[in-house]
Amino acid sequence: MSIAHRVHIEDVTVLSDNWYVLKKTTFSFLRNDGSWQRQSRETYDRGNGATILLYDPKRRTVILTRQFRYPAFVNGHDDLLIEAPAGLLDNADPETRIRAETEEETGFQVRDVRQVFDAFMSPGSVTERLHFFVGEYQPGDRTSAGGGNRAEGEDISVLEIDIDDGLTMIGSGAIRDGKTIMLLQYAALNLFSGRRPAGILSP
Repeated sequence: MSIAHRVHIEDVTVLSDNWYVLKKTTFSFLRNDGSWQRQSRETYDRGNGATILLYDPKRRTVILTRQFRYPAFVNGHDDLLIEAPAGLLDNADPETRIRAETEEETGFQVRDVRQVFDAFMSPGSVTERLHFFVGEYQPGDRTSAGGGNRAEGEDISVLEIDIDDGLTMIGSGAIRDGKTIMLLQYAALNLFSGRRPAGILSP
């Protein structure tokens, strides 16, 4: 039996449609014991997205960004957030969107990219599915300063760091963004060889 057969939607109320869409849904769910249970959940629909880790296997470096994130700030993160480039799809296919977003944020023109997995990042409340990419780069691939879209409030700095330093920054708390942690650990396991700091599992 598919999950669709275990869910009966009873009522959907739009709570907000200002920036993205916040809905309250009441439904009945068929439990494992065969009984139906009435539940209510709020879902935040901001669309799906894509993120990428640019890496240089010879120099063992990666490209990250640093920017202000208000939700992180109000939850106690009194600093800019270090992240992998990312953006919403806005009805584009994931590869097309991540190429454009990478150039806008970092100034790098991406050549070959590869999707490695996708994931729901906060499935308890947010509908977004995030597509994860990796792509090799060379210093000469940077054709502009990047910085993001000023009209959207973006003020992005570009970082080039050693992969081992990046992994150490996860442990120290300097890197706290979930998608970035996932991509750095993927890179340590699959894209780079050599020393792996404690806490990084071998394949």
